[in-house]
Amino acid sequence: MESVEAEIKALTDELNEANHQYYVMDNSVMSDYDFDQKLKRLQQLEEENHALADENSPTKRVGGDITKKFKSVKHDIPMLSLANTYSKEELEEWEARNQKLTDDKITYVCELKYDGVAIGIKYKNGQLLQAVTRGDGSKGEEVTSNVKTIRSIPLQLRGDYPEELEIRGEIFYPLANFQKLNEEREELGEATFANPRNTASGTLKMQDSAVVAGRGLDCMLYGVYTNQSNNKEYPGHYESVEAAATWGIKTPVGKPRYIAICENIDQIMDFVNHWDKQRSKLPFEIDGVVVKINDYRIQEELGFTAKSPRWAISYKFKAEAALTRLNEITYQVGRTGAITPVANLQPVSLAGTTVKRASLHNADQIEKLDIRVGDFVYVEKGGEIIPKITGVELSKRDLLVVPVEYIKNCPECGTELIRKEGEAQHYCQNVLGCPPQITGRMQHFISRKAMDIDGLGSETIELLFQETLVKSPADLYELTFEQLINLERFAEKSVNNLLSGLVASKQVRFERVLYGIGIRFVGETVAKKLAKHYKSIDNIIAASQEELVNVDEIGDKIAESVVGFFADERNIQEVERLKAHGLQFELSEEQLANTTNKLEGLTFVISGVFEMHSRDELKAMIENNGGKNSSSISKNTSYLIRGDNMGPSKLAKAEKLEVKMISEMEFVALLNG
Repeated sequence: MESVEAEIKALTDELNEANHQYYVMDNSVMSDYDFDQKLKRLQQLEEENHALADENSPTKRVGGDITKKFKSVKHDIPMLSLANTYSKEELEEWEARNQKLTDDKITYVCELKYDGVAIGIKYKNGQLLQAVTRGDGSKGEEVTSNVKTIRSIPLQLRGDYPEELEIRGEIFYPLANFQKLNEEREELGEATFANPRNTASGTLKMQDSAVVAGRGLDCMLYGVYTNQSNNKEYPGHYESVEAAATWGIKTPVGKPRYIAICENIDQIMDFVNHWDKQRSKLPFEIDGVVVKINDYRIQEELGFTAKSPRWAISYKFKAEAALTRLNEITYQVGRTGAITPVANLQPVSLAGTTVKRASLHNADQIEKLDIRVGDFVYVEKGGEIIPKITGVELSKRDLLVVPVEYIKNCPECGTELIRKEGEAQHYCQNVLGCPPQITGRMQHFISRKAMDIDGLGSETIELLFQETLVKSPADLYELTFEQLINLERFAEKSVNNLLSGLVASKQVRFERVLYGIGIRFVGETVAKKLAKHYKSIDNIIAASQEELVNVDEIGDKIAESVVGFFADERNIQEVERLKAHGLQFELSEEQLANTTNKLEGLTFVISGVFEMHSRDELKAMIENNGGKNSSSISKNTSYLIRGDNMGPSKLAKAEKLEVKMISEMEFVALLNG
C-alpha cells in the first residue's frame, strides 16, 4: 500500500507541475502523450484505491460531476462592481475626490479589464475548497466542480501560501478556443455562439462538468484576501498579486505589460492608450483597464459607496458603434412615474449581440441630438445594459422627417405629465393609479436588496396585478391559498413557497423595509443611515426637513423627498397596513442594545493599523454610539483615533489643526465612560 500511495503522490506532483508550467507559465515540460499516459495510470490507481484518491487530484480536471442545481453561497466579503469612466477628465475628477479624503501620496496599479465572469476561489491548507460566482454581489452560485476543470487554476497551491485564502479574478474564453468551438458547432449544423463573454458565463453554469472541461476556459486571478485582515503582511495590491504568483496562481504579474505601477494620471493614460491600440493582439477580449489605489491602508481609509469601492475605477474603452434606422420612439413609465423615451431600431449586430432598442433618456437628449423617426443613427453599448444613441447621420436624413414632439400625457394612463424645475425627466403624477408605477413599486419592494421574498418575482407581480389581486405591497400579505392555486403556472408547492416567503419576509430588518417602500432618492445606504439615526418609522415620519438634513449624508433633495412622501396620507396608510401585517418598522432589540448616544455630536477620523479592532469595527462602534465618521481631518474633527503606521501627512495636518489624538485603548475607554 505504501508503494501505491507513493506512486499516486509522485504522479499527482508531476502532473500538477506539468499543468502549472503549460497553463500558467506558457512552458511545455511534458509531451501530450506522456501526460495522457500518466493521467490514465493515476486514474487507474485511484479507482483501485478509493481511500487514496484526493478530492483535488489532477484527474478531476476531466470533469464528470453532474450538478442539478447550483447552491447559493453568501460572500464573506461582498463582490462589488466598479464605477466606470470614459475619459482622462473623469479619471482626474476621481483622483481629486480621493485626494480630498486622504493626505497621503497615492500610487496606482493598472491592470487589464478581462471581459469574462467574476469568480471567487477559496483555498484552505493549499487545497481548492470552493468557487463562487459574483451573483448579485452579496450571494453567488457555487460552481466548484466546473472551476476545477479549468487547467490554469491550481487545485493545490505551492510555496509559502497562507493557511486560508480567497482569490478573485475573471474566467474568460480564449479567442482561439472560442473560434474552434464555433467551427465545431458549424460543422455539426448547430447555432454558433455570439461572443466569448456570454459563452464563458453559460459554460460555467453547465450541469455536466465533463462538458465544461472540454470547452477550454481560462482564468486570470488578481484580488487576494486572506484571514490576516486582508493582507496586512503585504503593503499593497501589487505586492499581494506578486505573492500569489509564487503560490502557483495565474496572475497578471510577469505577463507582457498586463499590470503596471503608475505614479500619476499621465502614466495611467499611457497604459490605457497602449492597450486601447494593442487589445486586438491579445489572445482574449478586454473592454478596458482597471485602475486601483495600491496601498491597502489608503484603500481602507477611502472605503466604499453602496455599490463600489472608492479606491478603484474602470476605464472603459470607447464602445463599438453601429449605424441603423430609427423606426419608432416609444415611452416607458418607471416605478417613480419617470418617463423614459426608447428608440426602437432596425435590428443591428453590435458587440456580439443584436440590438433592437436604445435609451434616449429624456426630452433634452432628443432635442440635443435632433433625432427624428426615420433617421439613421449611431448606436453604442458603452457599458450600458440598454445601448444608447450617440448621433445622427445627417447625410442620410430624408427631407420628409419631422422633429419629435415629446408626449404630453402618460402613455399608460393618460394623465398629464409634469416636469419639475431643474429636473431632466417628465413624470406621471398618477402615483396610485398608473399600472407600471403600481407594479414597479411592488417589484422594487420584493427585490433582493429589499424584502427578498422567495417564490415571488416580477412576472408573478404582473400576473397578480392583472388578476386584480394586488395593488400595493400590503396586498401581498393578504393573499390566500385559495386565491393563488387556480392561477396560471401555480401548483400547490409554488403557492406554499410564495406564502412561506411572505411570512419569512416579516423578519427582514427595518433598514431594508424602509428601502423597500420606495421613497425616491432613498437607496440602500440612505435607508441604513435613516434607520440607524431615527430608530423607527414613526420618528422618520415626524422629522422635519431641517432635522433630516442634519443626519449624516442626508442632503436637501433627499430630505425634501422623505417629507413629501409622508405628507401623502395614502403612503402613511400603506405603512400602517404593513405594520399591521407584522413587518419591521423599527430597529430590533438586538440592534438597539448595541446603540447609544454617547458619542453624539462628535466626529472621528481613523488612521493607521490597530491591534484589537479592524477599522470597520471601529467605524461601526462610532456609528452605533451616535458619532460620525469622516475620512479627512478638518477643524470639525473631534478626535483622531491613531494606530500604527499612520500616514505622515495626516499626522502633520492633525498637529497643525490641534486635533486631539487618541489611541485605540483610549477610544474604548471613552466609550466605557
